[in-house]
Amino acid sequence: MQRIAIVDPSDASRDSLRSLLLGIDTVWLEAECARYEYFHDVIQQSVPDLVIISLDADENKALNLVSQLAAEYPRLPIITISRNAQALLQSLQRGAKSFLSHPIDFDNLYQSIRKAIPGNDSGLVQPGRPSGPNAMVISILGSRGGVGCTTIACNLAAAIAADPVHQVALVDLDLSMGDADIVLETTGGDNISIADLARNIERLDMNFIRRAMVKHESGVSILRHPLEMSEVGSVHDAHIERIINLLRISYTYLIIDLSKAFLPTDIMAMRMSDVILLVGQLELSSLRNVVRMLHTLGNEENLGEKIRLVMNRVGSDVSEDGISLKKAEEVVGRPIFWQIPNDAKAVIGSRVAGVPLLKHSPRSRVNQSLQGLADTLIGKTPATTTTTSSRKSGVKWFFGSKETE
Repeated sequence: MQRIAIVDPSDASRDSLRSLLLGIDTVWLEAECARYEYFHDVIQQSVPDLVIISLDADENKALNLVSQLAAEYPRLPIITISRNAQALLQSLQRGAKSFLSHPIDFDNLYQSIRKAIPGNDSGLVQPGRPSGPNAMVISILGSRGGVGCTTIACNLAAAIAADPVHQVALVDLDLSMGDADIVLETTGGDNISIADLARNIERLDMNFIRRAMVKHESGVSILRHPLEMSEVGSVHDAHIERIINLLRISYTYLIIDLSKAFLPTDIMAMRMSDVILLVGQLELSSLRNVVRMLHTLGNEENLGEKIRLVMNRVGSDVSEDGISLKKAEEVVGRPIFWQIPNDAKAVIGSRVAGVPLLKHSPRSRVNQSLQGLADTLIGKTPATTTTTSSRKSGVKWFFGSKETE
């Protein structure tokens, strides 16, 4: 049983919150408070497992309270509630673990509590899910155009979303030439793109974000690139930071398909990522760019250590360079984390149909490889195995071992 304390000067919203909490049989409402000034004393008397702070009655007092509690009780999870998106983001900066926007529904409240309390006993902890309230962010970066980043991003998202316990968002950050909504064909929605979110950044909230996300039948929610080329310049890195922060609250996994231009928006997304999959092919121009990118990203604090090298279309007869996996590792100075076999027929058929490989060609080698990659990234046992030492060493390296086989 988890002990929760709440503070909300508004009788109406406090009563509503109390009613929702009473519907969760794994929590105990230990304390209610109607004044921000008194809440610190309430916590001192008996430190609960989690606190919920409503910000709307007096944002300054409420945010100061968040700062005070976060400083004095750094292990105490704090959830904030507000109608003001700016105040909610400020609360995160001051130490809140997560937030909820009005109107609050039971499912969102339950999920936020479940995620916020470390080691909760609800029995619903998701396998492979990182600790804390934020989603795992995986960015896909290509060594050049045409190496298959969008195909990998879309199918990776679909593979993770195949398990209904995962909520997966796919962000198309190839602002000029993105086509994630073609690889996973979408219909309907409000025709809201990432450019619309950027234009309305000051009033952006979870409801607006949800309207922008187009749900594919695979279970993946897609945030589309700007619909007009003229809108590309309106999206800046600060917008991306705020959008990703909001998405991380609602989803368990974010897959970001980056551009090939190393724009400030791409750099911001990579800074916020847990893993960066750098995709190349076994040919000279691609590997040369891999080396250049590793050098550039290595100069950015904490970026180099996030990178995992993925070789796509292994076994393709497109290249005549004759470069082996072993030689590629020697050239780039890093192990190959994953290799994806060439299977043009399955990939092209999937793209034409607008559905992921797991639906179009579930038994194909390329789908099995991508499923294994997804399982490895989220901490599950890979669905398939191969005998190549390069892939095995890459998996070991991802989990911290420096040994290679």
